Amino acid sequence: MPVPVGIVGFRGYSGAELVKILERHPGFEPWLLEHRTDAAERAAPRGSPALPRIACTPEAVESAGLQAVCLATPADVSIELAPAFLAAGAKVVDLSGAFRLRSPEVYRRWYGAEHGEPQWLADAVYGLPEFYRDRVPSARLVANPGCYPTAANLAIRPLVQAGILDPAAGVVCDAKSGVSGAGRKPSLKTHFCEVTENFSAYSVLAHRHVPEVLMHSGLEEAEFSFTAHLLPVHRGILETIYFRCAGIASEGELLEVYRNAYRDEAFVRLYEPETLPDLRGVQYTNFCDIGVRLGADGSRGVVVAAIDNLVKGAAGQAVQNLNLLFGLAETQGLL
Repeated sequence: MPVPVGIVGFRGYSGAELVKILERHPGFEPWLLEHRTDAAERAAPRGSPALPRIACTPEAVESAGLQAVCLATPADVSIELAPAFLAAGAKVVDLSGAFRLRSPEVYRRWYGAEHGEPQWLADAVYGLPEFYRDRVPSARLVANPGCYPTAANLAIRPLVQAGILDPAAGVVCDAKSGVSGAGRKPSLKTHFCEVTENFSAYSVLAHRHVPEVLMHSGLEEAEFSFTAHLLPVHRGILETIYFRCAGIASEGELLEVYRNAYRDEAFVRLYEPETLPDLRGVQYTNFCDIGVRLGADGSRGVVVAAIDNLVKGAAGQAVQNLNLLFGLAETQGLL
C-alpha cells in the first residue's frame, strides 16, 4: 500500500512541485494539509483537486494515519509545526532552512531571528543523499538542503576531499537562480517589470545559504565568497565556481576526481571535457550536472554546476529523502 504523506505549503512553488511528483509516485499517497486560516479565500491548490485535504494539526495527521509530513513552508512556520508532527508519530522532511544549521547562534546570525526549537537542531539529519545517504533512513527529522548549497556542495566537496583545492587562495561561487527560488509570495523584487530584461546580485557575502556550504564542503568562511544573482527566468540554478588547484595536469584528471566521487550516483551527471552544463539540461529534472575547466597553467580551475531549484534544489530531493526513509529505491518517482 502507498505510504500516506502530508504536504504543508502545497500552494507554493516547491510545494506544488512536490504534489506533482508524489501524485505520480507509486509508493506514496499525497495528502494536503491546510494551515492557512484564510484558505477559503485563497487560490485553489495546484495539482489534482481530488487529493484529500485535512487540517494542519497533529490530531488530524494522527487520525489520518500519515506516516510523514513534508513542510514546504517558511522557516518560522516549520519551527512551529515540525515538533508537533514529530510528537504525533510522523516523520518530517522540512524544505525550509529551519533545521539545517547546528546551533541557535549560527541560525541567529544568518537568519536574523531566534530559533524557537533549538533542541531539534542537533537531531535533524541534513538530507543531501549523495553525502549522508546512510543517515537518512533512521532519521525522524530531515532538513532538506537549500538549492544553492546543493549545487555548491556537490561541486566543491570532491575537490576538498581530494586535496587538490587550495583553500588559502579562496573559492569564488558565482551563483544565478531563476525567480521561482524567491517563492510565490509577490514582492517588488520579483515583480515582472523588475525582473524581465534585468540581472541583479543580492545578499552579497551575507546569503543565509552560506553556512550550509561551509558545514558540508570543508571550507571556512574566510575561504569562500558567494554571490547570488537573480535571472529573468522561471527556474534553474547555475553556479560557476573558481578555485586554485595543484597536482592536476589536465581537465581529464580534474574530471576523474568527480568520477571517483559520483561513480554510483544516479542524479549527478558529469560532462566530458569541452562541454559544460546549462539550465535547459536540468530544468524539470532531479539531476545535478557538473562540468570542469582547467587553465593552461594548471592552477586555475573552474567548475560549473546546474540544477533545477524546484526539483533537485527542493521537491525532488525531498522525494529522494522520502524514498530513503521508507526503504524504497532512491530513484523511484524521479526518473
